[in-house]
Amino acid sequence: MSYLFTSESVSEGHPDKVCDAISDGVLDAIFAEDPKARVACETFVTTGLVVVGGEVTTKAYIDVESVVRNTIRKIGYTKAEYKFDSESCGVLNAIHSQSPDIAMGVDTGGAGDQGIMFGYACDQTPEYMPMPIVYAHKLVKKLTDIRKKNNSLMPYLRPDSKSQVTIEYDNKNKPLRVDTVVISTQHDANVTQKQIKKDVIKHVIKSVIPEKYLDKNTKYHVNPTGRFEIGGPHGDSGVTGRKIIVDTYGGWAPHGGGAFSGKDPSKVDRSATYAARHIAKNVVASKLAKECLVQLAYAIGVPEPVSVYVDTKGTGKLPDHEIAKIIMKEVDLTPKGIIKRLDLLKPIYQKTSSYGHFGRKEFSWEKLELVKTFQKYL
Repeated sequence: MSYLFTSESVSEGHPDKVCDAISDGVLDAIFAEDPKARVACETFVTTGLVVVGGEVTTKAYIDVESVVRNTIRKIGYTKAEYKFDSESCGVLNAIHSQSPDIAMGVDTGGAGDQGIMFGYACDQTPEYMPMPIVYAHKLVKKLTDIRKKNNSLMPYLRPDSKSQVTIEYDNKNKPLRVDTVVISTQHDANVTQKQIKKDVIKHVIKSVIPEKYLDKNTKYHVNPTGRFEIGGPHGDSGVTGRKIIVDTYGGWAPHGGGAFSGKDPSKVDRSATYAARHIAKNVVASKLAKECLVQLAYAIGVPEPVSVYVDTKGTGKLPDHEIAKIIMKEVDLTPKGIIKRLDLLKPIYQKTSSYGHFGRKEFSWEKLELVKTFQKYL
């Protein structure tokens, strides 16, 4: 018996992703000068206004307004007709210092907060990710690439867009075909719905999704409301951390208690989630399992996780509790150990803010250097 599963993604021009990019841009700017800084930065955007707040403790001085405007400019909001642009929007800076009560526990090597974090990997795709979220990301990334690098192909594109991909699976979780693709893309006024649909199917969908997964029954919904001229922060307000399922596994696997963007790696919401993905991916790549879910849990101020849980969904070559014991024996899961192993004290974070934090080779938590370590237990 087959079943359908759907995941969605949004582009860097989506208002929530604008906020993620600004928050991570502030983090990167601080880390470029002070890698030991503590940063928890939140952003809110709406028509003509950006509000940046949160807790920061650092020796660095950064020009928050410049970070905000440069980020918005880079995304592509550069025209007054968008009702939100890099030159004219107001910027309100409401950042203050971190609570010394939190610093007491973190300075000694403890976790920056309590929380639960999940990491996941499977063998559905070369990225070791679920197929629906992989293609959902690639579709909106393709729209962005066309808009920025090959504008003559679809000159009417604006920064905001969304995608949704439905995959049909067999009863063994093997992807069979793409059942439905939904794409909504912001556009200029002087283009027809017919032209947008034609171009999106030709230049975006069919250039991203392999032909073997598309058939005569695949359904395409392109700008299904019929119009998407008003978008971005003018069309809807945005907030940091409101697209956490887009950031992870598209709903295929659980998400922990916190968002990522704007947080330095002393916050286990971010660093331990990266560590859990790193471990899960290496477990699958080592052939210990066909899929692997890892949960880590921490107490504020305590270095070691309070629990390590593994679920291979019945695909493990060893019992799940044995794999958990291997992980605890072979991998340093303290915040300091994670930060050192994954080299997280660098200004690398703004590029994580769009198109997913996982399944992208440029990040250290996607490396497979634990494979040999895990394989010796086979």
